[in-house]
Amino acid sequence: MLSGMRPTGKLHLGHYHGVLKNWVKLQHEFECFFFVADWHALTTNYDDPSDIQGSVWDMVIDWLAAGVNPGSSTMFIQSKVPEHAELHLLLSMITPLGWLERIPTYKDQQEKLREKDLATYGFLGYPLLQSADILMYRAGRVPVGADQVSHVEITREIARRFNHLYGREPGFEEHAEGAIVKMGKKNAKLYRTLKKRYQEEGDMEALETARALLKEQQNISLGDRERLYGYIEGGGKVILPEPQPLLTPESKMPGLDGQKMSKSYNNYIGLREAPDSVAQKVRTMQTDPQRVRRTDPGEPEKCPVWGLHKVYSDADTQEWVQTGCRSAGIGCLDCKKPLIESIIEEQRPLHERAREYESNPDLVNAIIEEGCEHARDAARDTLEEVRAAMGLSYR
Repeated sequence: MLSGMRPTGKLHLGHYHGVLKNWVKLQHEFECFFFVADWHALTTNYDDPSDIQGSVWDMVIDWLAAGVNPGSSTMFIQSKVPEHAELHLLLSMITPLGWLERIPTYKDQQEKLREKDLATYGFLGYPLLQSADILMYRAGRVPVGADQVSHVEITREIARRFNHLYGREPGFEEHAEGAIVKMGKKNAKLYRTLKKRYQEEGDMEALETARALLKEQQNISLGDRERLYGYIEGGGKVILPEPQPLLTPESKMPGLDGQKMSKSYNNYIGLREAPDSVAQKVRTMQTDPQRVRRTDPGEPEKCPVWGLHKVYSDADTQEWVQTGCRSAGIGCLDCKKPLIESIIEEQRPLHERAREYESNPDLVNAIIEEGCEHARDAARDTLEEVRAAMGLSYR
């Protein structure tokens, strides 16, 4: 599984509830690669890259503070794995221009960032760079929000086109048959049976069983495994597997004004904001405009504070807010007090973990260096096969 973030500096609670908590969960379920997308930052901020480096380290510390564990996942910086750039270049040779121009976010971003000159190849090609990021690690799952599914879909199309063009290596069937023999008599017989059931009867369960069988094989290479995936499906070698989108739960983290929490709206609470600052921001939040006086009844559904209660408060506290607000039994500052306590309590372990890394930048650098080495090992394996498939392996 692969996911990344552009370096935008210190993160806020919207990032924590929308992305990082999910990453922390997924790192125990998949082999996860999490990367800092610094090249992607240049697609829109190429004219002023001065903040990128500082933002990278701030963001990595936030990941670690949130519980992303370098022992359970691989964390790396995109530009420190130059194989991404080469795969991007090679995929650009086969990607039709129209595929990039039709990506919904391409025109949306141009409209939203109208003040910037985005008539660059880098901006047009950023979905392809994103595809290279995913395909480099042969990621089976890519956690995305609903608005990013189109990026995974173009990645699937590019992988399909690449495999169609280059998957039929010379002597493909002979190589595949040789790979079956390496599995041992029992597994080879089972594979052939499953292959026959799928190809002659269309038995999808047989296909899934065969895939699971291949995944368990320790005595065949990754290349042979991908070759046998393609062989059972009646095609060629699957050099670049097609990823699937893994829809992330929609973030229910509202900002201080009730809109989506965002730095651009200046309505956010930082992931590691000081407790006094958190308290000040919540105390000064706008409330139901109908509650002019303490004795005026209010309507929680019209109040931005209620949106935060739905994230942070238990059922009893929510009931207390609903009843007290509508009856004017509690004031707005009373309503905000348990919310402030809950946010500060949630942030306490994040501050504690962050202090360890802030005081030891060498440790953070070592984590990233180790992650980059692991990522490069995986990237080199993929590129070796891609180059060979495209006739660029000079040995």
